[in-house]
Amino acid sequence: MARDYGVLWLQAGSCGGCTMSALAADDVGLTRALGRFGIRLLWHPALSEESGADAVAILDDIAAGRVALDCLCVEGSVLFGPEGSGRFQVLSGTGRSMKDWVAALAAKARHVVAIGACAAYGGMPAAGDNSTDARGLAFSGGDPGGALGRDFRSVSGLPVINVSGCAPHPGWVVETLAALAAGEFGPERLDSLGRPRAVADHLAHHGCSRNEFYEFKASAARPSDRGCLMENLGCRATQAPGDCNIRRWNGSGSCTDAGFTCINCTSPGFESPAGPFQETAKIAGIPVGLPVDMPKAWFVALAALSKSATPNRVRTNAHADHVLVPPARRPPKTP
Repeated sequence: MARDYGVLWLQAGSCGGCTMSALAADDVGLTRALGRFGIRLLWHPALSEESGADAVAILDDIAAGRVALDCLCVEGSVLFGPEGSGRFQVLSGTGRSMKDWVAALAAKARHVVAIGACAAYGGMPAAGDNSTDARGLAFSGGDPGGALGRDFRSVSGLPVINVSGCAPHPGWVVETLAALAAGEFGPERLDSLGRPRAVADHLAHHGCSRNEFYEFKASAARPSDRGCLMENLGCRATQAPGDCNIRRWNGSGSCTDAGFTCINCTSPGFESPAGPFQETAKIAGIPVGLPVDMPKAWFVALAALSKSATPNRVRTNAHADHVLVPPARRPPKTP
């Protein structure tokens, strides 16, 4: 009988939000969801019973090669400060920086997975002047060469797999680990920024409940409005890789459903937008961030045409927090 696929989960420069999201996996929670695929947590700082010396012993055994490590999951950015020492974050009871632990354990891992935008690209700890010198595992922002270096490959030969997002959908985590455990994950499954294509080949815009308003460019003016959030309120769903509005969150909702704009948290640099969150940056009245693959001239022409054709129902409902004008009730046409 084959042994379980062993996963070690570390939390580096993190708020813990990725773990909080992952706990809602499927209908049974993270550990049981992983167990369905023969995946076992060797240790997780928030979920495992071992602490103190017992936890350190697990890490020591893995680093020494006494325990096989199938997958190292790192949540949070790796802090290189001050001055490259990594001493801004030291793993309690070891005297060693998390930077050193990540490097030592990654060298032993069959696969390495960055959990969340911070581990993938630096994320929120890297915002502003990045005083802690926070880095992702394989990227610093959008530039290759993060904490593990540009040429890092795990024992399997794969680069770091970036399950990005702030926080990532629990399904992204479980499905990526399941594919790795089954031996069904190759380099062709990754996009240019190391994200699983099963997620990144979609856009958060796909399946958005506000798409009728987007089509007619009937825009919300306030977060409580039902209209499209792109033109005025900073929504970047048309640029954001992810299937957030296809599979939903917690079985029922999404950011845009709740009236909060998509901030493109699956991409590097989301933490430092061109303007304030919830506000669309514009030049000459045209949004700076346009839908991917759409030339600016096309967007301007399409927007003008769409607005001129907007039904009164759509225009009225766009500026309300509930449906004011229902769709027309007409009997079906007979041939």
